[in-house]
Amino acid sequence: MARMGHASTRAALIWQHTAQQRDRHIADGLSEQIKKGRDRARSGHGKPED
Repeated sequence: MARMGHASTRAALIWQHTAQQRDRHIADGLSEQIKKGRDRARSGHGKPED
């Protein structure tokens, strides 16, 4: 764990869990933006909002 910069295995696992949660949040947000863009394109409003 020292190579990762963590003093203990516990600290590394806490960080890993937090990073996974954040990654999921980002992925969900990107998916929502893609869905909105597809819906706009399908409805004929292909130009994104400013």
